[in-house]
Amino acid sequence: MAEQTGTTAAAAVGLTEVRRIWHLLEPLHAVLYYAPEAFEEAAALGYDVEERWPSYFAFRAAPLGAVGAVRAASAFYSMSPRMVERQLPAVWEVASPEEVLAARLRGVDRAYRSLFGERVDGPEIRAAAALTRRAAEAADLAGRPLAAANAELPWPREPHLQLWHAATILREHRGDGHVAALMTAGLDPVEALVSFEAIGAASRQTLASREWSAQEWEAARSRLAGRGLVTEAGTATEEGRALRERVERETDRLASAPWRASGAADTTRLADLLGDFWVTVIASGLLPADNALGIGKV
Repeated sequence: MAEQTGTTAAAAVGLTEVRRIWHLLEPLHAVLYYAPEAFEEAAALGYDVEERWPSYFAFRAAPLGAVGAVRAASAFYSMSPRMVERQLPAVWEVASPEEVLAARLRGVDRAYRSLFGERVDGPEIRAAAALTRRAAEAADLAGRPLAAANAELPWPREPHLQLWHAATILREHRGDGHVAALMTAGLDPVEALVSFEAIGAASRQTLASREWSAQEWEAARSRLAGRGLVTEAGTATEEGRALRERVERETDRLASAPWRASGAADTTRLADLLGDFWVTVIASGLLPADNALGIGKV
């Protein structure tokens, strides 16, 4: 009887709630790529932090080991191979993946303490960490290279770092599923970006950071126009918007297993616990208002 009750509660977690919990967790994960404390840790290892990308590639790829450009580009998907090749495997000449993994935890520890103050050791963050870890440990990892690589790492001892680590596993789990959804929809890496801009989710200027050439961008737009997904001006048609919504709904579906395992009550409680921390991160200004995450727009 208890098993039936748990199954019923788990099934009650809908895709709207799955997307809501992503919106709350994504900024808590993304602190790693924007916080000055993380850049300081990267600089201490010897990385050039005048631009964002050397530390980004090192921090994000480190769970995969000393990976090269081909394997990393396949997992990162929307970044141009040329961009990835500039950073990988060169970042491992500066520091080993093990050194980078230690540095990113130090950076997050310092960033969270700066952002949350005394709350970093409080009961709310402990409860949120326990619930998020439970969801992360229930994540299905088959076909999810970035989620699996992070899940294989040892859990930090401190609750606030467990929260960040669990958020990272869940973020990469969703991201791996998103790549599958894009591929199923027939959107190659640059088409994925062009169609994202076409629905107004992010600006062309922001997405240009993925370093596809103007010729590649226009060729992708032409292909999408030929499929009736964008206008000649580059805005999404009704069919194009419907396709992107199907991609996002499929992404939600593929990201739902950890939350179905957690059940509706725990998922709702986690969302309530995360709210104040989410507000703090957003209000800090660390994350740019126009970003490639699409938070609040998809």
